[in-house]
Amino acid sequence: MSAAAPGTSKAAHGDVAGKKKKGSGALATAYLVIYNVVMTAGWLVIAVGLVRAYLARGSYHGLYYSIERPLKFFQTGALLEIVHCAVGIVPSSVVLTGFQVMSRVFLTWAVTHSVREVQSEDSVLLFVSAWTITEIIRYSFYTFSLLNHLPYLIKWARYTFFFALYPMGVTGELLTIYAALPVVQKTGLYSITLPNKYNFSFDYHSFLIIVMISYIPLFPQLYFHMIRQRKKVLGHAEDYSKVE
Repeated sequence: MSAAAPGTSKAAHGDVAGKKKKGSGALATAYLVIYNVVMTAGWLVIAVGLVRAYLARGSYHGLYYSIERPLKFFQTGALLEIVHCAVGIVPSSVVLTGFQVMSRVFLTWAVTHSVREVQSEDSVLLFVSAWTITEIIRYSFYTFSLLNHLPYLIKWARYTFFFALYPMGVTGELLTIYAALPVVQKTGLYSITLPNKYNFSFDYHSFLIIVMISYIPLFPQLYFHMIRQRKKVLGHAEDYSKVE
């Protein structure tokens, strides 16, 4: 699922983003700074690739192919965020971070990569654009927070852009999965039928439908969590500015 924070480490990571765990040490902090700088640069490469491809083609159709490799590389690189939580250098829930990261990795590899027919769908560009803007802001936020020099503009963007980017990303993800359903059903992709020696069956088509349905309870929870986080983080500053 896309998230405005989901890498995002995603939505629920907002309240602890960029904070260094006590005792993690300078080495862990230095590593996290490097990691976040690299990830920021990676998503900037994707953004530039999208813009250049659009200017060259004069159309937004099929732009996915111009950024396919870096998208797969840097989105898969987000798996390290789960490791960061597991070893304790980032104070976030391993389960929540794992869910949010794996949902994007799943969409990247198990849907968009595996069902090539959907790669030219406009919905792919929709979620890729949302992810790209979100991740540039998110990793920049983490980097400057770790350096204790967080510009207000980045903090504001971190807790404001999700209003549009999160629904945009989720819409793109759902439409992409929906577009993949006929192909998956026709080809039997990743499905396991009986009989087999393990006496086990799995219908990937049904699994994708369940994934789509799961967005119904999860999206509002994550979205309203970010709204609460925005009020907590930016509320005092905005109230102060009104007084001024």
